[in-house]
Amino acid sequence: MQAIKEQQWGEDYYFGASFTKPISKYRLDGQHAIQLSLSAGDRLEILSPDQAQSTELIVLDAHGTLTPALLDKRPPVVAVGIQQQLQQRGAASQRLRNQLNTWQLDESSLQQAITVSGAEHAKFTAANDLTVMIVAAGPNMSVEAHTPVTEVDITVTYANLAEPPLPAPLAPIKHELRVSRATAQTYEVKKGEWIQIIDVSGKQCSDFIAFDKQALAQGSVLGLDPTATRTVMGLSNPVPGLHSRYLGSDLKPMIEVVQDTVGRHDSFLLACTPKYYEDSGYFGHASCTDNFNQRLAHYGIAPRAGWPAINLFFNTFIDASGAVLMDEPWSRAGDYILMRAERDLVCASSACPDDIDPANGWHPTDIHVRIYDAAQDFPRAIAYRNTSEELPRMTKPSGFHPRTSAMTKKFIDYAGYWVATEYDGWGTNAEYLACRERVALLDLSVIRKFEIVGPDVVAFLQYVLTQNISRMAIGEIAHSAICLETGGMIDDGTIFRMGEQAFRWCCGAEYTGIWMREKAHEKGFKVSIRNASAQLDNLAVQGPNSRELLSKLIWTPDSQPSVEKLKWFHFAIGRLGGAAGVPVMVSRTGYTGELGYEVWCHPDDSEALWDAVWQAGQRFQIAPMGLNALDVLRIEAGLSMAEHEFDHSTNPFEAGTGFSVPLHSKQENFIGREALSRQAPESRHRLVGMILQGGDPASHGDHVYHGRFPVGIVTSATYSPLMGKQIAIVRVAPDFSSIGTRLEIGKLDGQQKRLAGEVVKLPFYDPKREKLLA
Repeated sequence: MQAIKEQQWGEDYYFGASFTKPISKYRLDGQHAIQLSLSAGDRLEILSPDQAQSTELIVLDAHGTLTPALLDKRPPVVAVGIQQQLQQRGAASQRLRNQLNTWQLDESSLQQAITVSGAEHAKFTAANDLTVMIVAAGPNMSVEAHTPVTEVDITVTYANLAEPPLPAPLAPIKHELRVSRATAQTYEVKKGEWIQIIDVSGKQCSDFIAFDKQALAQGSVLGLDPTATRTVMGLSNPVPGLHSRYLGSDLKPMIEVVQDTVGRHDSFLLACTPKYYEDSGYFGHASCTDNFNQRLAHYGIAPRAGWPAINLFFNTFIDASGAVLMDEPWSRAGDYILMRAERDLVCASSACPDDIDPANGWHPTDIHVRIYDAAQDFPRAIAYRNTSEELPRMTKPSGFHPRTSAMTKKFIDYAGYWVATEYDGWGTNAEYLACRERVALLDLSVIRKFEIVGPDVVAFLQYVLTQNISRMAIGEIAHSAICLETGGMIDDGTIFRMGEQAFRWCCGAEYTGIWMREKAHEKGFKVSIRNASAQLDNLAVQGPNSRELLSKLIWTPDSQPSVEKLKWFHFAIGRLGGAAGVPVMVSRTGYTGELGYEVWCHPDDSEALWDAVWQAGQRFQIAPMGLNALDVLRIEAGLSMAEHEFDHSTNPFEAGTGFSVPLHSKQENFIGREALSRQAPESRHRLVGMILQGGDPASHGDHVYHGRFPVGIVTSATYSPLMGKQIAIVRVAPDFSSIGTRLEIGKLDGQQKRLAGEVVKLPFYDPKREKLLA
């Protein structure tokens, strides 16, 4: 997806009066382009969040003539970034070339461009009606470089529109309709067609019901059934991926959820009813149920007092007492859900009239529905946001996805990427055993990568990371935590020293990069922090045979250590298959507790890397590995995971990663140091292992008991194939952390059922790390 869009309202001030004008916001990904139409007086703003990514604009007037002066009076320049991207190999070059061809732009167009530097917050006003192509261009980043092409933010403020324009269609539209506020509409779709339901202005609920058209023709009403859906899918609401279908009362799929930019809907409550408003004292108030009854009468569907519906964008939740509560919707202007019909359907959508509570943000507005032809195809994706203000980001595939998706359909959205949970023909246990006994490969491209460079980079990293960065050598890697002022962790990861003033930070949360930029700005550090995640994939090759396998594949120059000589937590720059092969970086790292490596490459080279490792690994009976097996491996190895062993309320010592906080050898201050120094070591809760009796499993969040009252909590748990026992990582009070202490894990209400176990030292597997360091 080249750009994400959001609409909202902004304000102009003129002689003390406030006039509301519609605004559209876009996020343009690096190496992508977008085309916008502007009218006279419209304002265009362009901003690089990392202040490093330039953009290039090509402007056409209403007749299609190059006229950059309609936006900027400065002399036009050559679009160097676009030319660089077009001249290289790979997907980014081909994608841009196709877009330029579609927009009927040739090489001469690139001689008259407007360039916006990354450090500039550019603001333009259209002098007349025009079309502008905006490109965040640049060449692919090599594995040893530090200049990724990154995203830019674009804002358009419209001078003469009454409301923000709808999002650009996902494909040619077959049919569309507007559901006006406080009304409902019916429409028919055929099997395979796509339904996009759009919240036009934001914070507006839309109840959705559907019926099997063939059953209606036979006199039977077979409709969408939220209860059947929850029972079969095992979710409160289906999400794109494996558990993505809404079912009918016949327990068969009726519609598939394909994309969702909100992720917050309701399937428990009825569409609003006359009774609800009457009980609240609002007699004769319009309701979704009455609106549906009126529209469905045409199909011979009998009216109901209340319609079970999928209440799209409705923000309901259940508190600890079991009460169902509501608040304003999460949806914003232009947010949508995209679904695909699994059979011929009669559908009904409402624009909910509720204005007596927060259900529609107190102000009901319109809903828009688009139907796309069955011949179209759209990627499955779920939205997430790193901050509450930013535009939604959709689930991405890595460069390895063409290979992994050919071997399994079991994927989950993990931190914004599609990641396999297990593979057909192997399964969790076989994948686990391959890693412990032979070799396995795992797509770990979900890890976020940030290039941090500049004259103040060492001082900056000493301030934001707990680890002592100043002691690192070029080619060395260190594990570090990132803490809040309270000492609680917001992330952990590995820091690669790429040069004297260049580092690569690899972590779990994309928000960490935003947080780092904020801290650099607050303290005035001269550093550049750029997100390179889209320019670097990484493949974990783990297991006892990983060294022998990779040593035959990876060539390194004389200035770099070979795979055989690469030390634990060090990396080398090399090539795949020889001196002329694909550029790669190899690191002696992993998350399994086994001898292992990670191989890093540009996404254009990911398939070639996977194929080479897979082919060479056949003599070792290599296996692909999913997240399920990885979780077993990392728990056996006693390795911490975000939202399990640590969160913002847990410090590194309590998370089992105190080794990354050298309070004695690191003299410089870092964020959280004061809070950590105040804490008496003997008072800290401690992360230990528990081996359980019997076969009942423990779960994350279970309380750990000594007598009637809890003394700790389970952070992670699994069945260990190696030990043949249920095991758990637990955080317990120091008084109960001694090896051999007998404790119990509470199930049910914590009192009725207990799982007995004994405290052991972590890790469960290879306690001296001999295999890891071999």
